[in-house]
Amino acid sequence: MKDKILNIMSEVFELDLASFPEEVTQANIEDWDSLRHLNLIVELEAAFDVSYEPEEIAEMITLEKIIEITSKK
Repeated sequence: MKDKILNIMSEVFELDLASFPEEVTQANIEDWDSLRHLNLIVELEAAFDVSYEPEEIAEMITLEKIIEITSKK
């Protein structure tokens, strides 16, 4: 799951996987703004056939949190 999410993030943020920081968070990815956050959510929902609640979307600002929330679906 982690690799699939990272691949989606790589596409959304237009970053090579090698360019990702060790700890992937909204704070340390320069292009992670509100529009790209929504694009990320749309791509994740399509890839995993899930639907996120607004509260969950607001929490999904780190790779670990994205994995945690998605794995519960």
